[in-house]
Amino acid sequence: MELNLWVEKIRGGDVRLLARGLSEIENRGPRSRALLSALFPHSGQARVIGLTGAPGAGKSTVVSALALEFRKREKRVAILAVDPTSPFTGGSILGDRIRMQAHDADGGVYIRSMATRGSLGGLAPTAADVLVALDAAGFDVILIETVGVGQAEVDVVRIAGAVALLLTPSSGDDVQTMKAGIMEVADVFVINKADLPGADRLESELRAMLSIQPVGAGLPILRTVATAGQGIDKLAEALLDIDSAHAGSADYWRHRLTEMVSEKLMDRLVRGSLSEEHLAVAARQVAVREANPYELVDELVRGLLTGRPLEPECE
Repeated sequence: MELNLWVEKIRGGDVRLLARGLSEIENRGPRSRALLSALFPHSGQARVIGLTGAPGAGKSTVVSALALEFRKREKRVAILAVDPTSPFTGGSILGDRIRMQAHDADGGVYIRSMATRGSLGGLAPTAADVLVALDAAGFDVILIETVGVGQAEVDVVRIAGAVALLLTPSSGDDVQTMKAGIMEVADVFVINKADLPGADRLESELRAMLSIQPVGAGLPILRTVATAGQGIDKLAEALLDIDSAHAGSADYWRHRLTEMVSEKLMDRLVRGSLSEEHLAVAARQVAVREANPYELVDELVRGLLTGRPLEPECE
């Protein structure tokens, strides 16, 4: 399909061609760069909201309830649900789609599942690019549900204007086991399943911990029972009230440009300076200590900069 027509169809609400475009972007297909370049000028309007927390905190249920709340406010909603990738098959269960079937008949809600593909920060490597496409497609709110690894999901703060951290009273010493990183990315703390015993204790512990954090004082702590829709309206309001300017700021794009340049250079290094065949040979040589990886990397970089790719001798 001609690129301009593809972009026009995506911006016009064609979900089939949007899905095709997102697959092209996720798979880093041959037209992904051109498509993103054409979509980018139409992006920058959506509110991007991230939800993170340990498995079992009810992220999918809260996301689904938030989507319903935003639809009441006549906003088009995209949901980006990230699931873990199998280390053996490379596939993903994508169970979030099962939990969000209530939106199947609503044309104003679009759900996209993504596999992490080995990324450890709670998001898929191409999540930022997928957001550009969803933004350009005209969605007012984009909800990102991270994979649920619990303590290392800090990537979401770089691409979301507001981040909610979900905790539950049934998970024991939640706050005591949380690492600094995951606690510091949150703009809103949510005690979900607040009808369970222990909600008061969890809130007290959370307030005590936040009181000694330099950036924690004053952050909202809300209670929800997502299965019943309780507290979701207040959560939606709190997330919309957060200043999300940093998500599209110069600081954000400084970090993003660094990532993009690193990715481009790495791709050129592997594909241009060292073929897959020679990379496999070099890897075997390093494994048996016939080559030094530190010296080899220096040679690879020098070859990239001078235009003389390294070609190790085949075995």
